[in-house]
Amino acid sequence: MITMFFPNDSVLFPRTFFLAGIPELNSAHIWISLPFCFMFFLSLTGNGVLLFLIRTDRSLHQSMFLFLAMLSFVDLVLSLSTLPKMLAIFWFGATAISSHSCLSQMFFIHAFSAMESGVLVAMALDRFVAICNPLRYATILTPVAVAKIGGLVVLRGVVLTISFPSLAHRLPYCGSHTIAYTYCEHMAVVKLACGATTVDNLYAFAVAIFLGVGDVAFIAYSYGQIVRTVMHFPSPEARAKAGSTCTAHVCVILFFYGPGFLSVVMQRFGPPTASATKVILANLYLLFPPALDPFVYGIKTKQIQERLLMILTPKRIEPASV
Repeated sequence: MITMFFPNDSVLFPRTFFLAGIPELNSAHIWISLPFCFMFFLSLTGNGVLLFLIRTDRSLHQSMFLFLAMLSFVDLVLSLSTLPKMLAIFWFGATAISSHSCLSQMFFIHAFSAMESGVLVAMALDRFVAICNPLRYATILTPVAVAKIGGLVVLRGVVLTISFPSLAHRLPYCGSHTIAYTYCEHMAVVKLACGATTVDNLYAFAVAIFLGVGDVAFIAYSYGQIVRTVMHFPSPEARAKAGSTCTAHVCVILFFYGPGFLSVVMQRFGPPTASATKVILANLYLLFPPALDPFVYGIKTKQIQERLLMILTPKRIEPASV
């Protein structure tokens, strides 16, 4: 239970928060819910199918696909942590959320976003070893090594973000209890506080820099080395094959860090009041990757395509001739 990390309730800590939805577009919530619902469906089906394929096909029990399974699991948790409540707001006007549910959602959103960034770093490492050191690929990224990397990704995500709910919980809230978002984002909640929020601001900024700049720098370095290695391949076919193995990962990186970067910029340097643009960007940051990642890998990864086709088009058994 996340509540075990909270101190005793403050008199000024509200029992209930209210999620405003998308400002300026409240009358269009029903229509806005349609693409959100579709993305939720894509996320559940796409990531569920990917996990099933990787779980049931031993030929996919390689580091690349094990990291992909981690990514799919993280995407599923992110979707389930946010979209059901969003749809309840859009469909039923269910804006109320208990304070502890809000803080729990805050933890899951930030922890699993950090884990997703960590998995993308691990996948960049996988491509780096596969292309730059192929002869040692199987000995470096063994199943044990993959499990250790996965454990570090989870541990890092939890350690970096577990303080967010406690930091928000310790503050007094003597004004509005309406969060100008569709989910409980840490800084959106902290902005409602009437006490000093310097610690919250500095810690959130430090985590964002560590994850955003640090992880992106590692990924950029890995791909710099990959490009350098690929340019020395003797044939255009070899270069094209190496590039094709990285295309899906690059697309996923853009889906995750692109909206995330814009959301952070809008949060830090945009207008103090929440606008429809700011809230939609914050939603895209959480909705786009889970919905699109499995389909990008399904389209770009030959082994996934072949396994899926085997399931969808089973071989017909011809009757024995007399």
